[in-house]
Amino acid sequence: MSLFRKIFGPKSDTSQDQHANEERSKYMPDVKLPIDERFTINFKANGGKFLYCEDLNEVYENLDNILKENDWADKKICMLDERLEKKFNKFEFNTSKYSSDCAFFLSTCEYLIANDGSLLISSNQIAEKKLKELPSNFVIYATTSQFVETISEGLRGIKDKNKNKIPTNITTIKHFKACDDKDFLSYGSSSKNLYLLLLEDL
Repeated sequence: MSLFRKIFGPKSDTSQDQHANEERSKYMPDVKLPIDERFTINFKANGGKFLYCEDLNEVYENLDNILKENDWADKKICMLDERLEKKFNKFEFNTSKYSSDCAFFLSTCEYLIANDGSLLISSNQIAEKKLKELPSNFVIYATTSQFVETISEGLRGIKDKNKNKIPTNITTIKHFKACDDKDFLSYGSSSKNLYLLLLEDL
C-alpha cells in the first residue's frame, strides 16, 4: 500500500519527486491519490483515530495501549461477533451482548470507504441494533484489503460475498467526534469516538 510503504518502507529520492512535480503543467488534472491515502485523510478529517499495524502482534499491542489510555482494561465490553472473541481471547474480555453498561464496542466492519472516510457495517457486525443503541466508544479491527472507493462498491462487495443470505441493517459510520451544531449535514447522526486498528494484509 503506497501510503504505508512511504511511512514504513525505504525512503525515496525526494529531489526526483520534486523535479517530476515541477515538470507537470498547471493545466494537467490533479494526480489522484492512492485509495489508502484518500481513506486516511478523510477518516482523520472525520475525527477518527487511526492505528496502522504490520502484523497481529502489533494489533494486540495497540489494543492494549487503547485499553490503558482509556482505563478500559477491567470494564465490560460489547462484542457481537464470535469470531472476534476467538481472535482476541488472550485479553480475557468481560463481554456482553447488551451495550448499556459497556465501556466500548469491539467489532469488524464490511468495508473502508475511501471517498468519505466512513466505515460500512451491517448486521454481521451490529446484528439488528441501531448505532445509537451501541456504546459511544468503538474499536474497529479491519484489514487493508477492505478498502473500496465508494459506498456503492462496498454494497456490491457485500452482495457478492453473501449470495445465499444478504445481511440486513447496512449502514455507515462517518462521524467520529462531537457533531458541530452549525453543521446541518451531521444533524441527527450518531457520533462515535472511534479507533481503527488496520492490519496490513496485502
